[in-house]
Amino acid sequence: MGTERAELAVAIEAARRAGAIIAGHLGKLQAGEVGRKEGSEFVTRVDRDAEEAIIATLRAAFPADAIFAEESARERGARRWLIDPLDGTTNFIHSYPMFAVSIGLEEDGQMVAGVVLDVTRGELFTATRGGGAHLNGAPARVSDTTESGDALVATGFPFRARARMDTYLECFGRVLAQVHDMRRCGSAALDLAHVACGRLDAFWEIALKPWDMAAGGLLVREAGGRVSDLGGGQGWLESGDIIASNGGPLHGVIMENVKTLR
Repeated sequence: MGTERAELAVAIEAARRAGAIIAGHLGKLQAGEVGRKEGSEFVTRVDRDAEEAIIATLRAAFPADAIFAEESARERGARRWLIDPLDGTTNFIHSYPMFAVSIGLEEDGQMVAGVVLDVTRGELFTATRGGGAHLNGAPARVSDTTESGDALVATGFPFRARARMDTYLECFGRVLAQVHDMRRCGSAALDLAHVACGRLDAFWEIALKPWDMAAGGLLVREAGGRVSDLGGGQGWLESGDIIASNGGPLHGVIMENVKTLR
C-alpha cells in the first residue's frame, strides 16, 4: 500500500494541475474552442490541455505505465492510468458547476488508486486499495440509509446509447417510484464520489466509459459501499453499466428495477 500511496500523490498533483487549467478557463471559452465528437458529446481545447498536463505528470513519474485517456492515448498494459480530464464537459461549457477531474490506476485488472477533484468546490476525493476513501484528507464513508423510500439516488441519461433510451426511461420511472428522489448532475465521477461520502445513497447509469467510473468506483468500495454491473457482477468497467450504492438493500432494489437494460 505504500507504493499505492506514492502513486496517489502523483495522481493528486496531476489532478490539481488539470484543475488549475480548467478553472482558469471557466466562463472564458471563445468561439471555435468547442467541438463535437460523436453524437451530442462535446470536447473543448480545455479538455485536451488538461489531459496533456495529466499525462505529462504521470509519464514523468511512471514512464512504463500505460495511459488510457478520453481524448488521446488508448494504451493497454498490466498497469494503466484511466483518465477523464474533464468529466462533465457540457456542464463546464455552460458554467454549470458540476464537473471534475478523474484519474484512476488499474493494476492486473484491479483498481488500486483513484482521485476525483471537484474543480469548483476544491473538494479532493481519494482512495487506495485497502487504504480507505477520503475527502480532503478526512475519512469518507457511505450513508447508512436502509429504507429505499428514504434514499436519494443519482443517474445519468444514456446519450451514448440512444437505442436503449426508451428502456432506460421505463427503468428510471420504476426506480423513482421506489426511492425518495432522483438527481442527474451530469458527471458520473462526482456522482460516484458523492455516494462514497454519503451525500447520495446510490448511483446507476449505462453506457459509460472506463475513465468515467474507474476512480469513482474505487472510492465507493473503499468507503464501504458496493459497486457492480446491472446483474450484480464485476463487469462494470467492461460493460459501462454500473450500480454503486451504500451496500444495503437499496442495491438489490435498483438491480431489480433496471434488469430489462441488461
